[in-house]
Amino acid sequence: MTTPFLSVRDVHAYYGESYIVQGVSFDLEETQILALLGRNGAGKTSILRTLARTETPALRSGEISMGGIELHKMQSHEAAQNGLQLVPEDRRIIQGLTVEENLILAQIAEPKGWDLDRIYGHFPRLAERRKQEGTTLSGGEQQMLAVARALARDLKLLLLDEPYEGLAPVIVREIEKIMLEIKELGITTIIVEQNAVAALKLADRAVIMEMGQVVYDGTA
Repeated sequence: MTTPFLSVRDVHAYYGESYIVQGVSFDLEETQILALLGRNGAGKTSILRTLARTETPALRSGEISMGGIELHKMQSHEAAQNGLQLVPEDRRIIQGLTVEENLILAQIAEPKGWDLDRIYGHFPRLAERRKQEGTTLSGGEQQMLAVARALARDLKLLLLDEPYEGLAPVIVREIEKIMLEIKELGITTIIVEQNAVAALKLADRAVIMEMGQVVYDGTA
């Protein structure tokens, strides 16, 4: 029996005394895309933040391993150095920096991922706007920049929180094309998305959450 690339085992996490993630377990094989689905407040974003080892929610118990590395023992910067990149719903584009400066900043610390030429080859819209301040881009362009910034690191696991949130249908289709490219590149990915139909188009597997617990784990 082979060991899964990502293993999440009996994870419990809290915001203060609020019990948010209640014994979540699932596996993900390398190169697969997992759609993490459920209603608002089901605990989906909390799982992504727990995997990324952010300070909140606080992991109280459980084990998380990625490629044999024990993430549950790490802080967020250590998880990032080991190849886990979270693209949050608000995208976190750095104010005052151009598109290119946002990308260069992502590569200051080792290990590095894609260089600028490769990024611009996959994201021609960003190449056109490389000198524009990142926070002045459209919502769809900011999402492209956030994903490209993750690819600028040595990426092993990509976590996407609501990548289609607030985008017009025509822009959603553009982002979908980028997601398909990522799938073709074999990048292991977890997508949290309210648009279940769009997420399941990309996904190999699906996990559905309700009230902090997994209620379905199987094929997309």
